[in-house]
Amino acid sequence: MIRYSLRCDEGHEFEAWFRSSEAFDAQREAGHVTCGVCGSAEVEKAIMAPSVGAKGNTGGSAIGDASIEDAPLSKPASPAEAMLKELRAHVEKTSDYVGKDFAAEARRIHDGEADKRGIWGEATKDDAKALKDDGIPVAPIPWMRRGDG
Repeated sequence: MIRYSLRCDEGHEFEAWFRSSEAFDAQREAGHVTCGVCGSAEVEKAIMAPSVGAKGNTGGSAIGDASIEDAPLSKPASPAEAMLKELRAHVEKTSDYVGKDFAAEARRIHDGEADKRGIWGEATKDDAKALKDDGIPVAPIPWMRRGDG
């Protein structure tokens, strides 16, 4: 796993973990790497210092002064992560998941061809831009991987 310091085009800085450099590039190109503050998908790697473990460290990879084995993975790492978890629970409870049909369903709702309701799903950057250009309100959600499976 690789931890990157990231910065959006609005100047917000944050960190994220990726399986590899190629995984980061693929997720960013697909619009899946977004700023947790403003939702921008225009995200680049920021300059960061490498994490180097102490000589003789047998406790696993370092996260600050604690090893991965010591990190409480079941608890949010920050208040922002806790808020994102609450946001996800709220969206899932109050909206319908429409998967990759998001853009088409949002357009059908806007045009009155489907019942008005909250929906969420996946859309390409081009589809999301086209919806916004047509006056259909959409917003990226900085989804985090679930800790429960």
